[in-house]
Amino acid sequence: MKSPVVARRLRIPLSPEKYLERLGHKRRELIQPVLENPREFVLLSVRSLARELGVDPATAVRVVHGMGFSRYRDFQRYLHELSISHATSLDTMRSSKATGRGLPAHVRETVEHNLQNLHRLRETFDSERIAALANRIVGARQIVIFGGDLAAVLVDYLQYHLHFLGFPVIGASSPGETIHLAQACQKRDLVIALSFRRGLRQTVEGLKLARSNGAYCVGITDSLISPIARFADETFLAPVESPSFGASYVAPICLLESIVAACGYYPSPAVRELLRKNAAEQRKGFRWYSE
Repeated sequence: MKSPVVARRLRIPLSPEKYLERLGHKRRELIQPVLENPREFVLLSVRSLARELGVDPATAVRVVHGMGFSRYRDFQRYLHELSISHATSLDTMRSSKATGRGLPAHVRETVEHNLQNLHRLRETFDSERIAALANRIVGARQIVIFGGDLAAVLVDYLQYHLHFLGFPVIGASSPGETIHLAQACQKRDLVIALSFRRGLRQTVEGLKLARSNGAYCVGITDSLISPIARFADETFLAPVESPSFGASYVAPICLLESIVAACGYYPSPAVRELLRKNAAEQRKGFRWYSE
């Protein structure tokens, strides 16, 4: 299968601010509203965009080239990613195609969208990279997982399973925990940062700090526009688009499950022994209800 985008292999898009810095003052003022409101401009042709900006098409093309895009279509793709990453809950609900067709239609649309997200993940999935990540997890002095807000559930999910396999893992979902752990990171540590859309400040800052301290940093996000992709050593993409007010974590959970599976099947005597002990607890442990 085609390999997902990795920070070290493909060019990661810049932030809107960095693209604007490449332009002179007048052109920056001209294009800034487009980057601040990408949903209003993403579908426009170059002629339509020029008309909205009050300039001729040639000037619009020169501005796009000045930002570093070789083609206008590349600029449109960037606007598309930007519009997704900056979407609010109300924006996603307004984009629903089931509006006016009743609640069952919205339910069906949500399920179909989740299936589409899984399909997009599968299209870019690379089992060799997951296996390589499992190798890093096994060899790490410590595994640190960053993720706040709604992504805290993903932190708990991954942390629980890695604990189950006996790996030295710790998760952080609050700003204080994240910064303290990032400050203590060392060269042999592995950091996994999970954040989607615009990127949660605490997770991005923790990722940057941990990497500056020598830790190998893996980002899990939904777009190359995300600051997670810009600052991680390696990035895995999992879409979270949803027609409802929230984000869909079906694809991220599937990605994490593949990481857990790779670690569980890793040829390690210590992991095998712990799995045998856990199996015995699952058969007769006090946690399980019986009459």
